[in-house]
Amino acid sequence: MQDLRSGAIEALQDRIERLSLNLEKMKLGEYVDLLNKPWRLFYINFLSGLYRGLGIAVGFTLLSALVLILLQRLVVLNLPGMSSFIAEIVRLVQLQLKIRSI
Repeated sequence: MQDLRSGAIEALQDRIERLSLNLEKMKLGEYVDLLNKPWRLFYINFLSGLYRGLGIAVGFTLLSALVLILLQRLVVLNLPGMSSFIAEIVRLVQLQLKIRSI
């Protein structure tokens, strides 16, 4: 009977140790600390949003620049289908601007 209890106690201690290690790996204590300091949480979220927005802006700028460079090179090649397509877009934009000015 004593062996059964000591075996169960050892199993429970082992599970508690594993649970403790898993909680440390999850950094649950740091997360609870952060939840207890709402201004720090706000500050961290604000900064991460700012950096995310800056990254999106820089990424979109670079992607747009690459697309414009590619379009310029296609225009220089003077491909018949592409040139007429770009000319049609320019015509539509000019027509739209003319309609808005009236």
